[in-house]
Amino acid sequence: MEALLLLIALAAVFGAVGYPALRRRRLRKEGAQGLAQAVDPTAGYGFVPPDELDVRLPGPDRELVEALEETQRTQDWQPVARLLAFTGDEYELRWQRVQSLAGAAAMELARARKDGHQEPSEAVDTVSFSKEPRPADARWLREWRARQPRDHGGAQVYAQFLVFQALADTSEDRRIFLEEARNVARDAASLASEDPTPYLTELVVARHLRYSEAEFDAVWSTVRRLAPHHMGAHLAALAYWTALDSGAKERTDAFAQAAAAQAPEGTLLPALPLFAVYDHLPEVNVVRGLYQSETVRNAIEAAEYAVDQVEDDHPVRPHVLHLLVWFLVRAERYEEAMEALAAVDGHVGAVPWVDEGDPAAAYTAYRALAVAGWEAASGPHARRT
Repeated sequence: MEALLLLIALAAVFGAVGYPALRRRRLRKEGAQGLAQAVDPTAGYGFVPPDELDVRLPGPDRELVEALEETQRTQDWQPVARLLAFTGDEYELRWQRVQSLAGAAAMELARARKDGHQEPSEAVDTVSFSKEPRPADARWLREWRARQPRDHGGAQVYAQFLVFQALADTSEDRRIFLEEARNVARDAASLASEDPTPYLTELVVARHLRYSEAEFDAVWSTVRRLAPHHMGAHLAALAYWTALDSGAKERTDAFAQAAAAQAPEGTLLPALPLFAVYDHLPEVNVVRGLYQSETVRNAIEAAEYAVDQVEDDHPVRPHVLHLLVWFLVRAERYEEAMEALAAVDGHVGAVPWVDEGDPAAAYTAYRALAVAGWEAASGPHARRT
């Protein structure tokens, strides 16, 4: 499997939950100065060398990688179907795996079309006795959906796949894809009434089809009933408020602050305001000393509290830690940045790195700044042996 497949999936997801391109361009320019002079931190700290960083995921998920590699190699849907079946009601992990599988299928189909392979037909292929290898064209997902129409896992992945197809389409077909994604998501919901995953897909659809607040609230209330503390759901909902035509920042901030304030211990929801701040940095970046400001300081400290309250293997914890690295370096809080880096180093498939053209290079630059700042503050004795 090519290294960028799952990264494309995650980049598409975080694009769907809304981080404006103008902000990304502005922050790239702001962050470029001085990066070339930063030290290489790989020697003496045990960090993974830049060319060995895994750009597919924010943290390790060996089971996902193995199942997807087998499915893409053979075009057999059963390995990934078993993976989702075994994932069961671990809904944070399930949501991430559904996104990754759907994004990988979308990228595989796009590559097949670019290479000139014939687009798969709607019907399931008949058995072929040809010894020629089957082209990697995401046929496995279409067959999964066709052969197992009552498998809610296949329906969930296919609904998210249609969302990715829509986000990549600039024609008038975009709305058709989104409406079909909504229909398939609702079908998936009917097949497993306690699983919030298809409703999260509809939250993304809600943003792009511009649901009214009443329509959005109807979906959101169901998500809240099924999984009230689901971090992925809150990130998807945050994007709906971000995309409002007016009052977006105020509504986004209010949503994030309310969710954080009402969150019980043991959830990542206190980190939500940090994502809200990141989302609206172009609007507040005129403030002098922004990254040492009370707003950012409070968001950072709430996110640090959140990651300390959940298990180390919480599937969304690496996402929060990666964003913390970015903010902590900009706030010149290098000791804390080093602690966060120690927890996530090796994987870079997360915001903010996927907002860049080269996630590994972006991550490496900030990692280098963290080491340089740490050594400047602590002296040569800080370097580990």
